[in-house]
Parts: sequence; structure tokens; C-alpha cells
Amino acid sequence: MTSFAPDSIVLNRKLPLWYQVSQSLRASILGRSPRDPLRLPTEEQLAGHYGVSVLTMRQALKELEDEGLITRHRRRGTFIEPDARRGAPVRLLGSVDAIVAQQSGMRTALLEHGTTAVPAELVDFFPDLEEVATYHRLRSDERTGEPTNHARNYVRPEIARRVRPEDLARWPMTKVLRDVVGADIGRITDTVEARLADPETARLLDVPLLSPILHYTGVTYDTAGRPLDAVVIHYRGDRFSFSVTLDAN
Repeated sequence: MTSFAPDSIVLNRKLPLWYQVSQSLRASILGRSPRDPLRLPTEEQLAGHYGVSVLTMRQALKELEDEGLITRHRRRGTFIEPDARRGAPVRLLGSVDAIVAQQSGMRTALLEHGTTAVPAELVDFFPDLEEVATYHRLRSDERTGEPTNHARNYVRPEIARRVRPEDLARWPMTKVLRDVVGADIGRITDTVEARLADPETARLLDVPLLSPILHYTGVTYDTAGRPLDAVVIHYRGDRFSFSVTLDAN
């Protein structure tokens, strides 16, 4: 039986290795194609793939098992749960793969893309630009088809020229920027606040007008500190939660 092939990552020695591996594997699982096999490689094969010890790999797999993304069967192996619940809280310890994992695993429809004037709320991030490329996407639960969030990305034009719309149907923008465009991501800032659904959000997410939603703004910077992409996402308040864990070390 062919095994599922996870993506590779470059590990950051400042963060727990098991955490980075679990988030990378989580993103690969949630972003997989329906045609991909459900069986994972063995612990030893995965440890070799990520360049970590078997003990570290075992800890990473336990994290995903506790979340319900995988099941482990003695003598049979480890398998992806095809009906695993999406939208579970994600612990963010500062890795890009954690952001990719948080954004992955939804059916995505690209509603429109083009260029637009820099929105007033994002002017401070793009002071040197008058226009940015924009991509508007609607994400839905894979099993039920229920809409869960809609997102607008605003990308520097020179970066957007290397973004293919078909890539955004499968992968989050963060992954496309890093792994397809080859952008050297330095940091990402996240802001989450409660708001009331405006008419467009109420229509797209199929919720009552003025019902509570989560308003998320994320800005991706390169290693020189220049913003590459800013995204504004409206999440259904009954479907998502965010948690942040600060590492005292």
C-alpha cells in the first residue's frame, strides 16, 4: 500500500522540534488531495524524513492523534482520519507551519481576483503602494459544504505575478508565498477581534445579519521587514477558536 507523502520543512532550533513536526504534518494532512493515500509512513520513515529522533516523531504523532486527525493501529500502521473534524484550536508557538496548518483543510472557491486600491485599514502596511493585487476566497467544510469563512488577501503586485489562482484552490496563501513563490518569510502578525456580520459576510457565511463573527487580520513580512501580503478573514464565530501558547524559554 502506498503511503501518504508529507511536505518537508526546515526546522527552527528555537522552537520544540515535536511541535514543528506536528504542525508541518498537520498542514500536509489538511491540505492533501482526496486522491492521496490515507496510510502514513512508519515512525522511523517519518523521523528520517524530518531529520528528528523517533521519540520526537512519536510525540508529534501523539499530538495529531489527540486532535483526532490520525489513528494508530498496532501492526497495521498509522492512518489519516478522512472525517476528522476541521477547525479545532491550533496552538501557535511562532512557526509558519502553524499558520499554514490553521488555514488548511477547507474546500476553497476563488470568488474573484484582480487589483484594487489599498484599503484604508491596510494603508500603514503598504505606504509605498497605491494598488495591490487582491484575491477573494470562500472556504467551506469539506463534508457538509457549510461556509466557514471568507478571506481577502492583498498582495504586493510584483509578488502576485508569481501567484497562480489554481494554487489558491488547494493551499493557503502563506504556503503559496513560501513554497511556490519562494518568498523568504520573516514573521507574521495576527490580530483577532470580535465584530458583527455585515451584509456581505452574513450572505456568504449564511449567518444572521449582525451576528458575532471573528475578524482576523494577518500580515506576512519578509526577512527585511517588508510586508508581502495582508489578509482579512471573517470567520463564523461558532466554528473557530484561536489559542496562543507562549514559550518561556
